[in-house]
Order: sequence, then C-alpha cells, then structure tokens
Amino acid sequence: MASSDPDLPNPAPAPADDPDALRARLPYRPCVGIMLINRAGLVFVGQRIDTQVDAWQMPQGGIDPGESADEAAHRELLEEVGTDEVAVLGRTRDWLSYDLPDSLLGRVWGGRYRGQRQHWYAMRLTGAEERIDIATDHPEFEDWTWVEAPRLPALAIPFKRRVYEQVVAELGHLAQPLRR
Repeated sequence: MASSDPDLPNPAPAPADDPDALRARLPYRPCVGIMLINRAGLVFVGQRIDTQVDAWQMPQGGIDPGESADEAAHRELLEEVGTDEVAVLGRTRDWLSYDLPDSLLGRVWGGRYRGQRQHWYAMRLTGAEERIDIATDHPEFEDWTWVEAPRLPALAIPFKRRVYEQVVAELGHLAQPLRR
C-alpha cells in the first residue's frame, strides 16, 4: 500500500518532468493542522509511525470533499490523537503552505499535489490527558510528547519548518498555562 504522507515516499518512480515544471502544474492539497495545547501550556507532537526520519509533527491532515476546515480539524484530531475534547482558541488568518522537496514531488498523494496549504488551529485540550490514545484505527504516530511552542520548528522535518515558524508566530502566544 502506498503512503499518503510525504515523509515516506511511494515506491512508484518519480515523473521524468522537471520538478519546477511539475510543481507549476500541481495544486496544493487543502489541509488543516492542530496545535493541541494542554493545561500546562505545552503542545502535543507525535513521531510519525511511517518514517525513518527523526522528525516530530503536530496533528494535521486533508480536508475531505464537502467538509469544512473546522470539521476536518476535529476529525483529524480524533483520528490521530484519539480525542476531540477540545476548545478552539484561535485559527490562522490565512492559508499557510509548503512545497514538497523534489525527491517527494510526484510520489506522494498519488502525485496530485505540489505540497499542502493548511489552516492551523490552536486548541486547548479540555479532556483528561489520559484520554489521548495514539493507537487509533489507523495509527499515524509511534510516540508522542508535550513540548514548548518555541521548540516546534526545530522538531519538524525541514520542508515543514517554515510553516511551523509561521504557526508559532501567529498562534504560539495561545500556548499558555491554563489559569485557575
């Protein structure tokens, strides 16, 4: 089965097209990302199950046809983290996008996209941390932890770092301890 994540390339050969020409023809995949914040003001990151690279990421995924970005964010959180007991704190003003590196272009997502454009959400976990369960029906993470928001870009795979920097710049101030 082919991977749907850019961190693990498909076994299919890359197209012979020039990467710049291919990138110019392809659209971005519409997606959401979630900065999940716990009561201590730390952010959830997971180590992908399907990659050999030591890179951590926040939950994220595609927006299905007919689905709103808000609906997709809650669905993705449930699918990847096992809970959607959250309160929305904020959302990026605009789409944030990244391009796939040449080595992955034309090899992931069926070769249909040049990268992703994402709306990012800051969400406060309202349920118990013990309800987090990455052993979902279709697990995406092999491990997870909580980190300080400023550390997020350094933990991300290089081609996603600029987006993570933008997310932290726009939503990072929301990653604060919950006041009692």
